[in-house]
Amino acid sequence: MQTTFSLAQLADSHMAVSEKILRTCVHCGFCTATCPTYLLLGDELDSPRGRIYLIKDMLENDRPATPEVVKHVDRCLSCLSCMTTCPSGVHYMHLVDHARAHIEKTHRRGAADRFMRALLAFVLPYPERFRIALAGALLAKPLGPLPARLPVIGDRVSAMIRLAPNHFPAREIPTPPPLIASPRRGRVAMLEGCAQPVLKPSINLAARRLLARNGVEVIQIKREGCCGALVHHMGREADALDFARRNVDAWIAEMDGEGLDAILMTASGCGTTVKDYGFMLRDDPHYADKAKRVSAITLDVTQYLARLDLQFPNASRIPVAYHSACSMQHGQQIRDEPKRLLAAAGFIVRDVPEGHICCGSAGVYNILQPEIAGRLRDRKVANIERTSPRIIATGNIGCMTQIGGGTQIPIVHTVELLDWASGGPPPEGLANMDLSADHATSPAMARPPLPSLT
Repeated sequence: MQTTFSLAQLADSHMAVSEKILRTCVHCGFCTATCPTYLLLGDELDSPRGRIYLIKDMLENDRPATPEVVKHVDRCLSCLSCMTTCPSGVHYMHLVDHARAHIEKTHRRGAADRFMRALLAFVLPYPERFRIALAGALLAKPLGPLPARLPVIGDRVSAMIRLAPNHFPAREIPTPPPLIASPRRGRVAMLEGCAQPVLKPSINLAARRLLARNGVEVIQIKREGCCGALVHHMGREADALDFARRNVDAWIAEMDGEGLDAILMTASGCGTTVKDYGFMLRDDPHYADKAKRVSAITLDVTQYLARLDLQFPNASRIPVAYHSACSMQHGQQIRDEPKRLLAAAGFIVRDVPEGHICCGSAGVYNILQPEIAGRLRDRKVANIERTSPRIIATGNIGCMTQIGGGTQIPIVHTVELLDWASGGPPPEGLANMDLSADHATSPAMARPPLPSLT
């Protein structure tokens, strides 16, 4: 794609990166075949190629974002399926991130939209605030459809209430760290995160147990916090970089102290962002090198576990549908490790039809774009249930929350199943299930074939 950016514009590193990305695009349109919003809405401007044209026009002409640009960029899930499909290597993620930051700086949204986005940015990255918000959502659940009748923001408020769990999540009970098996094989940090330890503290507990059982010491670093992904994808660049710097400081102190073999992520959405810290902080002279070091040793927990010789004394032949989160398969290009680990643990791993299509979670997308997110969730659930699994496994808390709201099949984190198979307790929700081989499949779960999205 030809561009006409001025030399003055290209002096800005963000613009220079975007100009290079734009020139990589050859208009082939392969991305449209795997873009969820284009496949649902059929509008070229709701495809990566269409958004690229809008972003190019906006940036090249140094224009404030128009309502049309905002509408179509807001509808982008950042699922990054287009990056997997693109034969030219267009780095759409960095381009749309730049566009969102430009929108945030140049466009004044309506009062209701500003309020909702500010509320999400104020609450979600902070565990205690999020816990209070969940309590409010639980109190509002008995109101049924009434919140949807609120003017302007009713659909979003209703979406938040629906996404809240049906019971208040228990706090993680302080326990002594698990005993590290001998010989010691590693020393790692593990991001606690923000929403995940509130919604499902059992995930990181399972990861710690599994790692300790295999000789890996997990260091808890108190100074770390939210990875910044939630605000980053809303275009709040300064907030995202503040979160990134805080985490870089915390991890570098440990890396330069007793040392770390890896920084592990149990939420793939966080992993995609932390692995990008080196790029995000490239212009900060105090953090650029440190951020690169952090990104270089960041791994999804399944990437690290795949390097260990895990033993599974409780292996079980239970059918498991593996949902590969977009941030896992497209953002980090991790596809095989989780499935190989589950298969090694004895589970019958079933791929989900149309597995490359997003479930609609996408950070806070399912709150800000609830209608599109709901359609994507329903399609994802139907495809999962077609495989007649007893359990759904995935590696991202957002997907767990989104998909779990549309099915009765229990959905758990991959690491919880691996911990169970290697001697840990059954994941929450599975303890009272009949998961014997005689009940491995259920015809009642089967769905008729769906028409192809394409």
